[in-house]
Amino acid sequence: MKVVIVGGVAGGATAAARIRRLDEQAQIVVFERSGYVSYANCGLPYYVGGVITDPAELTLQTPESFFTRFRVVMKVRHEVTAIHPDRKTVSVRNLETGEAFEESYDKLILSPGAKPTQPRLPGVGIDQVFTLRTVEDTFRIKAYIDDRHPRSAVLAGGGFIGLELAENLRELGMEVTIVQRPKQLMNPFDADMAAFLHNEMRRHGVRLALGHTVEGFVQRKDGVDVLLKGEEALHADLVVLAIGVTPDTALAKEAGLELGIKGSIVVNDRMETSVPDIYAAGDAVQVRHYVTGEDALISLAGPANKQGRIIADNICGGDSRYPGSQGSSVIKVFDLTAAVTGINETNARKAGMDVDTVILSPMSHAGYYPGGRLMTMKVVFEKGTGRLLGAQIVGYEGVDKRIDVLATAIHAGLRAEQLRELDLAYAPPYSSAKDPVNMAGFMIDNILRGILKQWHLEEAEGLPRDGSVTLLDTRTKEEYEEGHIDGFRNIPVDELRERLSEIEKGKRVYVICQSGLRSYIACRILEGNGFEARNFSGGFRFYDAVTHDRCLIESATACGMDRV
Repeated sequence: MKVVIVGGVAGGATAAARIRRLDEQAQIVVFERSGYVSYANCGLPYYVGGVITDPAELTLQTPESFFTRFRVVMKVRHEVTAIHPDRKTVSVRNLETGEAFEESYDKLILSPGAKPTQPRLPGVGIDQVFTLRTVEDTFRIKAYIDDRHPRSAVLAGGGFIGLELAENLRELGMEVTIVQRPKQLMNPFDADMAAFLHNEMRRHGVRLALGHTVEGFVQRKDGVDVLLKGEEALHADLVVLAIGVTPDTALAKEAGLELGIKGSIVVNDRMETSVPDIYAAGDAVQVRHYVTGEDALISLAGPANKQGRIIADNICGGDSRYPGSQGSSVIKVFDLTAAVTGINETNARKAGMDVDTVILSPMSHAGYYPGGRLMTMKVVFEKGTGRLLGAQIVGYEGVDKRIDVLATAIHAGLRAEQLRELDLAYAPPYSSAKDPVNMAGFMIDNILRGILKQWHLEEAEGLPRDGSVTLLDTRTKEEYEEGHIDGFRNIPVDELRERLSEIEKGKRVYVICQSGLRSYIACRILEGNGFEARNFSGGFRFYDAVTHDRCLIESATACGMDRV
């Protein structure tokens, strides 16, 4: 059996190694148009910033090491220019010599990945405008920084690459501005959770131009002007386009393969394309979203590796299936860690789902053990059924652990209230006896059983201030005086039982505290004494962070960007 693989890196290299482990006699040839067959995409921003200093660390395998270990022929700087399914060959061009030839196959695997989205804007090709996707891209940016010593950068795009690159360029001492068309960074997160990322960026001196559109670039003697729609241009020494990626599927289209979202390759759960004996994996393929069941594009290394392995199993006579992607991911943002899995509240509502959320602010480990830090968790679930849909966490240590537990729970089909039953490891330096994941389960169980009734941030502005409802802040007097929502009166929770006569019966009571815990206790006191009470989801800390961020974004929309 002869297997030809188009593209290395995650999907292609994984498939090649797995095929060899399953079939010692298979002939395996990999064509990679770049000079690197297996490299760490996710480490590229950290090489630019000098965190990774040895360029060899970016290369996971070389053609020589791959051949020595697996007897796989890796041909770098070879571009496949056409696929001929009728005669089961591919046309190949050697990019160094110009030689063109055809290579036959019994099975063909497409792992071309995705390319940086480059809108057709004036000035995209000028010297100071870069993209960051390959090792070669990284070396070009690093060489430019080392040679020119730029003092400022504009990053067009606020996704993973944009944020990681912003951090690394700031660490090099540059002034950094992120321009993003949506009014938030990191679209996998809801806007309220993204507020914590915005605050961390601002705290480290990154300017944010959210809700603005890049319209082009103009080369100047001293740098480049970034043209914004309806705003004054931004000036910088270099620009990086990080506005996303597009499936690189020209070959598949020309060969007549069925295409899906944004021209991605349609595959079944065995990773087979619409043409017999041709498989596809990685950023170029359309997958099923594990939570919604809808078609999706999810460009992450984990799914690509799994898909490559599944293809290898099936080529070698097995029957492996890909169940779908749920988008589990984590990112370092200066001192913060942010992670997400499943579907967020915004997209769940767009999909027509009837959802609710819990927002909590637990400590990363036992409060009595030194060094604990707050994290903010948002868990999304379906009303009625309690189906667990997604989660987002922003904090410090322990974020990655909790998101992985929640990702596993979603994959296993646990209901949200079953999170309370999980038997999770505990020791004071690592967690609490009631782990944050368990706490989310307790809260959701209370909601589904009718014990806890909530009100949310979106309701705050519309709450009546005419006395028809009672607005109650149960923090201490000192906390209340440091900041509170207009119209809320202060009765600390520990004084509430003695002061119930101050609250008029028959009126719904909207309750808030710093994190949501004391206000929940207040709600139970009120409910136990004949009142109807609602607890604010997230607490005043959450309210203050999100509303402050929204104010900054709206004012920045008028003046061009956040002023740090």
